[in-house]
Amino acid sequence: MAGNYNLTSQLKKHFGFDKFKGNQEAIIINLLNGNDTFVLMPTGGGKSLCYQLPSLLMEGTAIVISPLIALMKNQVDAMRHFSEEDGVAHFINSSLNKSAIDQVKSDIVSGKTKLLYVAPESLTKDEYVEFLRDVKISFYAVDEAHCISEWGHDFRPEYRRIRPIINEIGKAPVIALTATATPKVQHDIQKNLGMVDAQVFKSSFNRPNLYYEVRSKTNNVDKDIIKFIKNNTAKSGIIYCLSRKKVEELAEILQANEINARAYHAGMDSATRTQNQDDFLMEKTDVIVATIAFGMGIDKPDVRYVIHYDIPKSLEGYYQETGRAGRDGGEGRCITFYTNKDLQKLEKFMQGKPVAEQEIGKQLLLETAAYAESSICRRKSLLHYFGEEYLEENCGNCDNCLNPKKQVEAQELLCAAIEAIIAVKENFKTDYIIDILQGRETSEVQAQMHDELEVFGSGMGEEDKVWNAVIRQALIGGYLSKDVEHYGILKVTSAGHKFLKKPQPFKITEDNDFEEVEEETPARGGGSCAVDPALYSMLKDLRKKMSKKLGVPPYVIFQDPSLEAMATIYPVTLEELQNIPGVGAGKAKRYGSEFCVLIKKHCEENEIERPEDLRVRTVANKSKMKVSIIQAVDRKVALDDIALSKGIEFGDLLEEVEAIVYSGTKLNIDYFLNEIMDEDHLLDIYDYFKESTTDKIDDALEELGPDFTEDEVRLVRIKFISEMAN
Repeated sequence: MAGNYNLTSQLKKHFGFDKFKGNQEAIIINLLNGNDTFVLMPTGGGKSLCYQLPSLLMEGTAIVISPLIALMKNQVDAMRHFSEEDGVAHFINSSLNKSAIDQVKSDIVSGKTKLLYVAPESLTKDEYVEFLRDVKISFYAVDEAHCISEWGHDFRPEYRRIRPIINEIGKAPVIALTATATPKVQHDIQKNLGMVDAQVFKSSFNRPNLYYEVRSKTNNVDKDIIKFIKNNTAKSGIIYCLSRKKVEELAEILQANEINARAYHAGMDSATRTQNQDDFLMEKTDVIVATIAFGMGIDKPDVRYVIHYDIPKSLEGYYQETGRAGRDGGEGRCITFYTNKDLQKLEKFMQGKPVAEQEIGKQLLLETAAYAESSICRRKSLLHYFGEEYLEENCGNCDNCLNPKKQVEAQELLCAAIEAIIAVKENFKTDYIIDILQGRETSEVQAQMHDELEVFGSGMGEEDKVWNAVIRQALIGGYLSKDVEHYGILKVTSAGHKFLKKPQPFKITEDNDFEEVEEETPARGGGSCAVDPALYSMLKDLRKKMSKKLGVPPYVIFQDPSLEAMATIYPVTLEELQNIPGVGAGKAKRYGSEFCVLIKKHCEENEIERPEDLRVRTVANKSKMKVSIIQAVDRKVALDDIALSKGIEFGDLLEEVEAIVYSGTKLNIDYFLNEIMDEDHLLDIYDYFKESTTDKIDDALEELGPDFTEDEVRLVRIKFISEMAN
């Protein structure tokens, strides 16, 4: 059938292109010949054309199943733009009214419509199934096919129903397309769509122009991001955050620092969201701060950087999101901030989900952690994850290759790991293998009686992170593999068996160190702006002197993090001082002058160039949440009721109130304290803070004893700070 067409001239006629990209022509020929087709093609490779062109050439209507309403609309508009006939492409989804649906049906019946985009939910409706039974279907295209697999980064249960519905409507070839699929996900898709024998067309996942870097996430991550953006002015960038709250906070901080940024998340009203997206596409705004709700189908070729504020839940998600950079083949910098704490948070979110889903989520998180912590070529480990071998030793375009670490010989360690995997009959995951090597008598190890094996405890001389590196790099080296059916279970490959019989040199690179950063470490300001230790010490002395003179504890004047920021940013006017975290207008006026004089003198004497351009302006207490809390307290609303009305935990509300009073705003919460606390109790805590040199809650609880709760101590501390400092 394909032989009847001159495909290049058809491509030129319908789409105006002179030649096909990559595998496009072979894919189209396979589909025109009536064969099931599986397409694995990274974002920007030209997936849509693989079903758009055949739909115009074949008899009947092609059904394209797609999960995104916005994307359908864009694609339908694009198809109409290529054709003189408006009815050539249509979509059916929940956004259409009855008369619009009738129009679609009439265009299909009259044979005008070559492409019908359908959301999977609509496809399951009986009225559509009935209608489509009588239509000549040329083929079915399943776009974003990874949504079928629970192992994909965007699992949608309704995608599981596609095959049974195709069987009901009527048989025709199926083309499944995805931009991200590991071997495990590919296997899942083919099995579920009943197309195990389909011809698979796989394009390389390598994007040579993308630079990958993982940075340690310190307390100064906002400052690092502002510095990066200011060094890349007028370039388009996307910053991904996991929570809507963080999206809004970060967008506000960037705006306060004169960066043209907008927020985007699914909780915003759709008019604002669309406006922000259009402003980004039309280059009225440089930076979009978003949750992963942003970007599906965003076809902006010149995004120059993608920053992940939080590590994503899976490497598929990471690959897809970073893939939005440099689609024109130009510069694309992908920077991720990583701390193990974020992974722990993500694991907590999974609690309450079905056990199988938790298990899958955990495995995906482990893969992400492995990628972040590993010090081998980022490109090599990403491509390996997607089942592709990258043969270069150094890609020259990732942080690990540009700053390579020393390699160490690990031949004996790999032999020990292989022996342990064989001894437990190739039936367990990495964590369990490391428990065996380390000789840990966990309940599972004892239940399996594996503590009696000869290999038990054979690797006790090394740390877990070394064993993780050995196993990870043996997977990439092809000595081990992960079972596709039971993902995560380690198997020894034939190369691994050969290695055990006749060991070869096997060098590994030790993992990167991502040490947790303490909340208050004045000596390390993070990034390139380290705290000035001499100034920090002088500021502490000045605070001590003032605290004696005024008869208040030092922390009442300014907290340590505020002094740390002063010794980094060097504010020399009261206006600049107000941009320091924890310093409001009231505090700046009351205590600020002497601090500004000291900083100015220090800068002049030491000829310090102040990083004025890097001043991280915090969003002053103008955030809606804080303003409404202040108003509610003024109206004497009980604090637990305020928390309830805001939909936040009581502890989170206390954090907001603490931030308000520490910044210098006076709040009177006596009405609430008198209702819930005994007067003597209250005075005991108040007197403790009067005498203490620290405002740390743990120290207070230790000193006051078991009769006092954390909430009580925090509440009285709020009263104390408000009265003494503000």
